[in-house]
Amino acid sequence: MEYVQEQVTTLHDLTGRVPDAPTDRTAVVVPMTDHEYRSVTASRMLAELESVGPGHVVVPLRAPFGRVGAVRDWLAEFDLPVTLLWCNSPRVTDLLATHGLDGTVGKGRDVWLALGVAASDSEFVVCHDADAKTYSSEIVPRLLAPLDSGVSFTKGYYARVEDGKLYGRLFRLFYAPLVRALREANDEPILSYLDSFRYALSGEFGVTAELASNLRIERDWGLEVGTLGEAFEQVGFDGTAQVDLGRYEHDHRGVSGTGGLSAMSDGVGRALFRVCEANGVSPEYDALPARYRKTANRFVRQYAADAAFNGLRYDSVAEREQVETYAGAIRSPRETSSGLLPAWSDAPIDPADVREAAQPRLPERQH
Repeated sequence: MEYVQEQVTTLHDLTGRVPDAPTDRTAVVVPMTDHEYRSVTASRMLAELESVGPGHVVVPLRAPFGRVGAVRDWLAEFDLPVTLLWCNSPRVTDLLATHGLDGTVGKGRDVWLALGVAASDSEFVVCHDADAKTYSSEIVPRLLAPLDSGVSFTKGYYARVEDGKLYGRLFRLFYAPLVRALREANDEPILSYLDSFRYALSGEFGVTAELASNLRIERDWGLEVGTLGEAFEQVGFDGTAQVDLGRYEHDHRGVSGTGGLSAMSDGVGRALFRVCEANGVSPEYDALPARYRKTANRFVRQYAADAAFNGLRYDSVAEREQVETYAGAIRSPRETSSGLLPAWSDAPIDPADVREAAQPRLPERQH
């Protein structure tokens, strides 16, 4: 346990107290795919969320048509005010294309659709993933409470330790050493901000509805980093807090393959460099991979020492191999840009249009 502050306000879990929070004025966004359908992890999460009592739950769903009805009926089993958004429905696709918003499809696009709907009828929005095996009803109020006290953006952080090993590999081995390498050559405030977060790639964050309506959103795996960049520009250090959520056990991804950590590093890297360039940083893309490798390998030695100290297994060779894989994502965002989705305050469509288009036209539930 520690109580060290960063440049952004860091709120620690020192006593186990769950703060009072206006959950009834809050929409909770939980992005899902059909893989979460009736999973033990997602079912437990929804059961825990029942005791939180949120004013609204928005589930942006990516699934084939044949699975949407089953997901809808499953969600209806919980005592929650749920709005299901079928994000890859033909009507949503047509709506976005008509207004020039078609493009790369991914988690960020789904969350963007949900943020518009959530912020339209709630004072606060909390977003979290559905794959945390250790999810508890404390998460929403912890992310939410600072928003009722003058902060506009909260970010969750936690330890990723499971099965006697360190996880959180994309953050530990790519994002953190890359930001540190950038800071060694630049002193722009954005890098201090990005380096302040203890788990910058966590999917757990909270925003005021006003801020949610003014965030531009990355379409894919750059969602979390892009959101940090937007929060920096909109509310800065003083409007930000990070919140201790304890220890998390998540589903794990492989390094290779579609949806693997290597593919995710492309989106994270693109978003990071876009944020940097927009805030006065000019990365030396030719020299940066070598600096990143040097910094990341230093981190590997430090992680190895920490793992040994705690009696955890640690494969330094495999970690360095991942560093080499992630180094391939270090390139100008202009080479890979998929574009940002606009802030809802500037969008050519209304959240009500999304809500209507994303309602699956399905047979009535069977009773």
